[in-house]
Amino acid sequence: MYKGRNLRPPRNNKKGAALNWKLILQLSLFGLAMGLATVFFISSKIEPLFWLAIFLFSAYVIARACPTPASRFLHGLLLGLANCVWIVAAHVIFATRYLATHAQEAAMMQSSPLSPRLALVFFGALAGIGAGVVIGLLALLAGLMVKPAAPASA
Repeated sequence: MYKGRNLRPPRNNKKGAALNWKLILQLSLFGLAMGLATVFFISSKIEPLFWLAIFLFSAYVIARACPTPASRFLHGLLLGLANCVWIVAAHVIFATRYLATHAQEAAMMQSSPLSPRLALVFFGALAGIGAGVVIGLLALLAGLMVKPAAPASA
């Protein structure tokens, strides 16, 4: 397999190849906030406006932090999945309250063969993938308009 004493595979030291997990985690806190806010405060009628602002801000931050188009899209995709985890967790934990204040979503759950909580997980995961693709594409577009931030010198 690998010759010599070092059994680890060689590292890819290309600029921009590494994932910035700290950035993904920090931006995903918007997903946690929105997951809780949609349970307690925000109706499904105005929720898309909040998501639009969050997606645009996240795309800008990703475009500034990631030097290559591939890393921008990947960070956006992973951010959508991380947001999905927070949102689904909040909606599943507070499912009764969430479904009581979101009649359209509750009606969709009634027609589903899945239990309400399982349906929240399934449809939340699909929404997370879709949101990740959208954030990734927005980050690609933002990357055409902004320059990546200069790397911090050590």
